[in-house]
Amino acid sequence: MSSRNKIHIIVLTLFCSLLLVNLSAQPKRKSHIRQANPAFADTVTPADSDKIKSISDTFPALPDSILIRPDSLLKSVDSILVDSVMTDTVQAPPPKKSPLEDVVKYTANDSIVFLSNNQAYMYGQGVVTYQDIELDADEIRMNMDSSTVFAIGRPDTAGEIVGNPIFKDKSGEYESATMKYNFKSQKGYITNIITQQGEGYLTGGSTKKNKEGDFYLKDGKYTTCDDHECPHFYLQLTKAKMRPKKNIVTGPAYLVLAGVPLPLAIPFGFFPFTEKYSSGIIMPTFGDEMARGFYLRDGGYYFAINDYIDLALTGEIYTKGSWGLNAMSNYVKRYKFSGNFNMGYLVTILGDKGMPDYQKQTNFRLIWSHSQDAKANPNMSFSASVNFTTSGYDRNNLNSYYNATSFTENTKSSTVNMTYNFPNTPFSISATANITQRSKDSTLNVSFPDFTLNMSRVYPFKRKNPVGKEKWYEKISLNYTGLFRNSIETKQNLFFKSSLIKDWRNGMQHTIPVSATFSLFKYLNISPSFNFTDRMYTNRIMQQWDPQSAAVVRDTTYGFYNVFNYSFSVSAQTKLYGFYRPLPFFGGKKIQMIRHVFTPSVSFSAAPDFGSSRYGFWQTYSKIENGKRVDVKYSPFSHGIFGTAPQGKQGTVSFNVSNNLEMKVNSDRDTTGVRKISLIENLTAGISYNMAADSMNWSNINTSILIKLTKNFNLQASAVFDTYTYQLNEYGNPVRVNIPRWKAGKGLGRLSSTGTSFSYTFSNDTFKKKSKNNTKETETSTNETPIDNNTENTENRENESQEKTEDSGLEMKDGYMVWNVPWSLSVNYSINYGYGTFNKKKMEYNGKITQNLSFSGRIQPTKNWSFNFSASYDFDAKKIAYMNCGITRDMHCWTMSANFIPVGPYKSYNFHISVKSSLLSDLKWDKSGNSYDRLKWY
Repeated sequence: MSSRNKIHIIVLTLFCSLLLVNLSAQPKRKSHIRQANPAFADTVTPADSDKIKSISDTFPALPDSILIRPDSLLKSVDSILVDSVMTDTVQAPPPKKSPLEDVVKYTANDSIVFLSNNQAYMYGQGVVTYQDIELDADEIRMNMDSSTVFAIGRPDTAGEIVGNPIFKDKSGEYESATMKYNFKSQKGYITNIITQQGEGYLTGGSTKKNKEGDFYLKDGKYTTCDDHECPHFYLQLTKAKMRPKKNIVTGPAYLVLAGVPLPLAIPFGFFPFTEKYSSGIIMPTFGDEMARGFYLRDGGYYFAINDYIDLALTGEIYTKGSWGLNAMSNYVKRYKFSGNFNMGYLVTILGDKGMPDYQKQTNFRLIWSHSQDAKANPNMSFSASVNFTTSGYDRNNLNSYYNATSFTENTKSSTVNMTYNFPNTPFSISATANITQRSKDSTLNVSFPDFTLNMSRVYPFKRKNPVGKEKWYEKISLNYTGLFRNSIETKQNLFFKSSLIKDWRNGMQHTIPVSATFSLFKYLNISPSFNFTDRMYTNRIMQQWDPQSAAVVRDTTYGFYNVFNYSFSVSAQTKLYGFYRPLPFFGGKKIQMIRHVFTPSVSFSAAPDFGSSRYGFWQTYSKIENGKRVDVKYSPFSHGIFGTAPQGKQGTVSFNVSNNLEMKVNSDRDTTGVRKISLIENLTAGISYNMAADSMNWSNINTSILIKLTKNFNLQASAVFDTYTYQLNEYGNPVRVNIPRWKAGKGLGRLSSTGTSFSYTFSNDTFKKKSKNNTKETETSTNETPIDNNTENTENRENESQEKTEDSGLEMKDGYMVWNVPWSLSVNYSINYGYGTFNKKKMEYNGKITQNLSFSGRIQPTKNWSFNFSASYDFDAKKIAYMNCGITRDMHCWTMSANFIPVGPYKSYNFHISVKSSLLSDLKWDKSGNSYDRLKWY
């Protein structure tokens, strides 16, 4: 052996001796490092800290990863510790029996440190999993003997606490500041808990969890605000019990708004949570009126009947005797039907009983909407749209004050319809009920029931197996419509007092049109037609002059009466096309072509005189008027629901023309593209001449025009021109005489009526103009994209100059905020012209213009503020007839709104502030004043 090898052996022997001496100087202990152990500890004592420090001092040369988990490295360290213990005479204690039923799994991103007294420390996003329980925290301390775990967050470099404990089990997820939990007893102690229950959040306080999963809190907070650290409002709970996903029961609690405790407290509270459909109490709204007194409104009970239908019964009561009931329901069945209804009943008492100003009004409302899914039954359909209210309901209902539609709507209509199509036949039957009411004079027009039997168009002479060309008679078609109607027009308060026989009108009508279309000389379309109409009535009214009373006596006789009429007509129509190319200096370079489509048509219709005595549809009686005998012709069936047969022969020739004007222009965006522009969509005019009449042969001239101004805006107007002149009769009243205007030198016709209406909505995008750069970009994108070496630099500059903040959604440009205020303004305008008073000097009617203007708008100056209004202007009174203004403010978890009617007979205001969550919807405050508060004192 060389001297050099001897030196190496001596050095190695000395190193091992020093190492064994150093190890034998440590306290006797045994360490177990495992991946899963069922025993845990909750705290780290100073003695434990010293032990951890002693281990690190013993192995100063070993890396820090010895306390983390690769298995091979941990095994090597464990073997060293075991070998050192085996040199001592002390024997390790036997392993204890695990008190847990399953394996506990745990991991950590930073490190795991194990101590000899069965304690473990986990640092850096530690996760402990036991059965369906999971605990996440940045620092977790485990006691393996007591099966407990203690979790806490740790401060980061900025001093902020991160990695707070998050506890998950089958009842939900809970975040807290600290958490101590025993896996064996399933009990825990939590501070500053944060958990979502239903629509709200439970935060703060000291909490204990029992084995059943219930939580007992002290000094907690309940809020629907998702800002957990600084909620805008909360209920401070002195003590409470929470059953996850079920309910929270609290003791005394008070409201804290914006960090300020308010003197609003409750002795106890109950907050139910359920994911199921359930019934519950609807809390009322408190308020007062000067006329009707203090009130409780919109309180009642909500019935969750089943998964298809619900029902909310609410009511209102006033201290001065007024009261009301309301029922609301929604129903739906998938692939079958859906709908909703709202029924209301109001009893309004004003004034004191026995006094002259005492009033008692009873009103009701019925709103029903029903629609059937098209997949439910392909042959039968049922639909309903009912909006029926008595005239005083909207005036007495507070909810209608700020509904512009309810207040300004004069006519309301309701329709219920059921239709059945007979399979494999052209026949269908329908039953309809219609109600139309005028709020202005309380007039009802009721039609119930209406039965209709319809046969769609059929070709009775068409061959089943055609061979060769279609015969002329195969083009003949006919259809049939049979209608039974029962209707009445009366006042609202007399409807239920009316007689079904005397007051209601009923009858049946049959309509059979027969028509065909043939081509003549290739370009001319000939359409002959025959129409037959039959009316069936159960009564008629005969009239007779009574000389003694000098009045007309009417006698109603009952029976079966048939009133019919028929007519024949034939029409011819063709189309003529004209093209025009303008000269270059008149826009010819841009305008390619202008096309004019001219469609003339002429028709002839004829019918006999059904006023002849041989038909019996018209009768005559004589009366004495101003000492002269005058014959009066009348129809006993003129009162019928379908009218009577017309009198007088018909041999009418009608002339109609229709025009369409379009042009093609070169597109500005694409040199090869062409755009088509409609100048006049449709311009029509028509007049007829009755050759069989003995006077007044010419009809009025009827015209109409349709112009497409923009893609979504059309201007449509119609006009009627009078073709005859007027004179005064012996009583000084104007009458139309058989002198055409062109014979009197007054032109072809005089405008007697016209009108148009339009609506348009202006907004931010209305006045935006596309820049030239955008146009160039659009043109470039349609063709090849040019290559730019500085594209990347350009994109970077654009990204730097234009930004959009993620949290607020506001645009930034060059470091400055872009001023963007969304707004909209809708304008509805209608104007009509007609005959007014008669000018005896000119022997002409003076024109009268009727206008109607309504407008509504909305503006949002900031993200959370919004202003809206709607109004209508009365041109006759020259003042605003109705106006409703509203202001809303979104306060994160709260909402505030104010509505007021500044002008008109219904001046009023309403202020409302409430929590957004439906669970705490009773946390609100309302202040209102209406027309009943403006009492007149005498």
